[in-house]
Amino acid sequence: KQWYQRRVAITSGADLCGPSLSKMIGLKGNIHSCDQGWVPLTQSVGAGRISAVSLSYLVENQDQAVIWRGPKKTAMIKQFLEDVCWGSLDFLIIDTPPGTSDEHMAVMECVPNCSVILTTSPQALAAADVLRQVSFCKTTGANILGIIETLSGFVCPNCSDCSLLFNQGGGQRLAEHCKLKFLGSVPIDPNLSIYLDSETLLENKDTCVSYQSYSEIVDKVLDTLEVNSSIRNAG
Repeated sequence: KQWYQRRVAITSGADLCGPSLSKMIGLKGNIHSCDQGWVPLTQSVGAGRISAVSLSYLVENQDQAVIWRGPKKTAMIKQFLEDVCWGSLDFLIIDTPPGTSDEHMAVMECVPNCSVILTTSPQALAAADVLRQVSFCKTTGANILGIIETLSGFVCPNCSDCSLLFNQGGGQRLAEHCKLKFLGSVPIDPNLSIYLDSETLLENKDTCVSYQSYSEIVDKVLDTLEVNSSIRNAG
């Protein structure tokens, strides 16, 4: 069930003010167009492939701020979702900024049957913000697959012990309160930052504690999607 056996596309098209996707996944190049629309950057990974589209591939200066009002942002998000020649996909992952603003409404209009994964850090204040996102999803009819807790402890790069910096369990308590599935916790892992900055995550995934946490979460997500698909087919 691992993601590297699937055809996955990811876009940070809804997170226009912080398009760091190109740096994180290490795909380099320029997006060009064809008769069907924009052609994403693509790389084979294991038995699958990963495709990506981000504003970072379109701007000349990566350090330049994107200062756009709502209508222009909404138009660009629709282009990323409707005018890209993705080809045959198993999953399209849409990265969005925090909150419940124009970007999220644009995604819901373009992909009305999308499923949502929410993330929170352990603190009660962060969970309160995500609670409003839960309300947004329920109001718009989005299917929430579950909640992930990030910043869940700090993994020492020397001894691999995990120390709690921001408490723990806020994500699970929020999931229980909202009657949603808790997908798992991801600790702060200095190695993850190092590998992302050097664009060597896939080569070093076996020594990255947080990568293992994400892999377990991915399996839970795939299980949930398979169950949901079975229920729809049975209905």
